[in-house]
Amino acid sequence: MLSPMDDYPIHQVAEVIRHVQTSDRNFYDRYYFNCHGPDENSPWLIVGLGVYPNLGVTDCFAVIRYHDEHIVVRASRALGADRSDLRVGPFTIEILEGLRRLRVALDPGHGDLAFDLTFTATGPAALEPRHFQRQMERVFFDTQRFVQTGAWSGTLTVDGRDFEVEPEAWRGNRDRSWGVRPVGEPEPPGRKAAADISGTFFWTYSVMDFDKYAIVVIVQETETGERVMDDARRVWHDPGREPEWLGHVAHEITFIPGTRETAEAILRFTRPTGAVTTVTCRPALANYLAFGTGYGLEADWRHGMWQGDLKVEGLHLKVSELDPTMKLFCVTDHFAHFVLTDGDTEHLGDGLFEFAAIGPHQQYGFTEYTDPA
Repeated sequence: MLSPMDDYPIHQVAEVIRHVQTSDRNFYDRYYFNCHGPDENSPWLIVGLGVYPNLGVTDCFAVIRYHDEHIVVRASRALGADRSDLRVGPFTIEILEGLRRLRVALDPGHGDLAFDLTFTATGPAALEPRHFQRQMERVFFDTQRFVQTGAWSGTLTVDGRDFEVEPEAWRGNRDRSWGVRPVGEPEPPGRKAAADISGTFFWTYSVMDFDKYAIVVIVQETETGERVMDDARRVWHDPGREPEWLGHVAHEITFIPGTRETAEAILRFTRPTGAVTTVTCRPALANYLAFGTGYGLEADWRHGMWQGDLKVEGLHLKVSELDPTMKLFCVTDHFAHFVLTDGDTEHLGDGLFEFAAIGPHQQYGFTEYTDPA
């Protein structure tokens, strides 16, 4: 079946646009956005929309942390043929100017959250390294992603309170990723149920925004510290300057006692010359985005899971009442402040510090899934 996108010269394989090259059920195509105000007393909003061509599903979520409020609106629908239709129930994503301006909106009346926001890039979109991983011979991850910092404008309503979002004070980043990763209903484990496969997911992903550049850090490790991903790059706001590799990443995480939540993180980037750049990350506000949004905690709502032709739900929880055990299996997105030390100079920035320490990890002494610090 043809769609309007087929009229553009963008085909990559001998198929119509709605058919991707692989028949792997886990193929996905996703948008992610975050938006924060000037400090930790402001709302901390995260929005995601995913398309799952081989599952026939598209879904979207918004989750906001504001003081002790954890508010989620989520929606899912049958995908259909038109990939340019980025509406899921009350959600809309509109590409106003590719790689420059996008509109993200959630109509009121579907919970305690609504917004109509425009993202305007403050720097170029930068490709990240390819993420590739096998598990028992099968490709488990094979994804490509780009990241971009920007400023927000528009309106935001949280639990009955209205915010005027001005670009001077409201910032954030977005990313686009696509490829293969686990999505949809759980598959039968088969041989994996009898195999000794480490489920450790130690992950640091940070997008730090400074005056003249952003720094993007990606680290994924196994239980022993072997690196699946290891990258740190400076992305200049000036699109005429090429991104700069900062070197290999070492981390020193200080945990909040009794949890695996981050109190502080020190990241060191070492170049082959021996030059070291250090960033101290101080999380200011945590958004436990896995609660209610489809990242795997709830068996009845996962990204790409079939929910029927259209389903829309709203959740309103208290952060102080979230299950602390379930947090151990969560990726957490922090609004964070950063201090970068490069030689004798210091630079201040803020942005995203995303972190998870799920499963055993030798460096930090975790031997079981539920060991706290």
